[in-house]
Amino acid sequence: MDSELAQLEAQLEQLISLHDRVKAENIGLHGRVTQLDAENRQLAAKLKRAIERLEALLDKLPEA
Repeated sequence: MDSELAQLEAQLEQLISLHDRVKAENIGLHGRVTQLDAENRQLAAKLKRAIERLEALLDKLPEA
């Protein structure tokens, strides 16, 4: 009985340790998602400005 309890206790400690690691990883991943979302918005805005500049240049070209 004591060995079973010791085994269960060891398994519980492993689960708690795994939970803590996964929780820390999850927090880090949430931060990375936030960072990538911000970068994506910046790149989308930059792309939009580039498209607008190209369209303005195309409008200035004489019709063929």
